[in-house]
Amino acid sequence: MKIILNIIRGALIGMAELVPGVSGGTIALVTGVYERVLYAANRFLDSIKTLIKGPADKRPEAITRLKRLDWMLLLPMLAGMFLCVVTMAGVMEGFVTDQPVLSRALFMGMVLVSIAVPLLMIDWNDARQKVAKGILAFVISACATFFLTGLTSAPKEDPNLLFVFLAAAVAICALVLPGVSGSFFLLAVGLYSTTMAAVDSRDLGYLAVFAAGALTGLILFVRILEKLLASVRTMTLVVMAGLMFGSLRALWPWQDADATLLAPEENIGTAAVMFALGAIAVAAMVFTERYFAHKINARSDATTPADSSNASA
Repeated sequence: MKIILNIIRGALIGMAELVPGVSGGTIALVTGVYERVLYAANRFLDSIKTLIKGPADKRPEAITRLKRLDWMLLLPMLAGMFLCVVTMAGVMEGFVTDQPVLSRALFMGMVLVSIAVPLLMIDWNDARQKVAKGILAFVISACATFFLTGLTSAPKEDPNLLFVFLAAAVAICALVLPGVSGSFFLLAVGLYSTTMAAVDSRDLGYLAVFAAGALTGLILFVRILEKLLASVRTMTLVVMAGLMFGSLRALWPWQDADATLLAPEENIGTAAVMFALGAIAVAAMVFTERYFAHKINARSDATTPADSSNASA
């Protein structure tokens, strides 16, 4: 039953990663495995690094750490994610391609509400001391991404593989933070439909480059992101919110093939309904995430005294 449950958890996370505006990290937190998976991922990367670059006397210890990882959690989850992504990628690509106005309206509602997630993670006692810097950082990052998505958000039929590699390296960082969507980043840079189509058609060349970029990002960027969150958490989260806000340009429902914004002209009522549905769905997930995060923190606080006394003993 645990294996089946973990497969279902992985499938839910995989589905979330296919939807721009929904974070796989959020689903991992809601299903109660976020901290376990993040811990296991860090231990895995540390062990691999030791095996490749570390001194010979440390390698047996690294192998032992690898054997002790929670593989009964990780392998079924990865299987569930893989099965979901492979089976549903074509459906999502068809929706985005065949219904561009409605899909962008739905995703715009989702992403707009998702901006609240990094803002809710800010320590506002610290933020009050950096109001001017925070506002400036938000505005600069929002303006930069608004401009850049205007250059890159049009769907790319035959993208440069180096661009695919770099985009995958950045998109994988979304797995670390609840509320940040990797699929949204791919949509913002014009690679969402191409990537979904590559998964659906089993384009092994494209997928190999994408996987290499994702692995590189996981090894490099994720660690950098973790260090930034540890050292300059408030400003990092503010910049992240600004990047998401500016990138909403890519989700304006009415635009031409060159990503030029147009005035609303068709399906206005239906687009408004889709926008509202997306916003409500993510708001419900954000509320649920906060609820589960509060329970996790309460449980941690409750066990701290006992842990401390055991350590003293």
